[in-house]
Amino acid sequence: MAARAYDELRADEAAVWDRFYAEFAFRPRVREFPAIKEPAPSVTWSLASVDDSAVDRLAEVVHEALATLAGSGSVLALDWQHPCYRVWPSRIGPDTVDPPASPGWPLSPYPDGDYFIYLAEDFRFGTFGHPWELSLCVFGAELLRLTEVDLHELLGDPMRRTPVIA
Repeated sequence: MAARAYDELRADEAAVWDRFYAEFAFRPRVREFPAIKEPAPSVTWSLASVDDSAVDRLAEVVHEALATLAGSGSVLALDWQHPCYRVWPSRIGPDTVDPPASPGWPLSPYPDGDYFIYLAEDFRFGTFGHPWELSLCVFGAELLRLTEVDLHELLGDPMRRTPVIA
């Protein structure tokens, strides 16, 4: 039997969210942006003009980079106020047994109505999708190195950039 590509965070979910709120100063708001203290380095793009084909390409770019960085390990996929997951990207594919029995990633980086967040297990890189600002913040030097050129081409000039502090 094939291994699951992702499992719902159950026992760990409260601790993960507590750490996220603390480390990112998360302030869920409909009108005040950004909702997190964007870490350095990070780049935030507007998603306001993204169409369906761009959403697919956005997911492809981000998921591929997360898979590269995770290797055989896992990343966290957080959906605010909804079930969250631990994802093993190397297991995603047609031969996996995924809840709810459909192969693929449990979330898109595109925030479809709620905050969608991908995080390294140690929080050193990830994405933060803001549904009301319609933005995507990509952070961590490793993840930016793998995604920035493609996301710039897809989404245009960034809204914000948080440089590395020397």
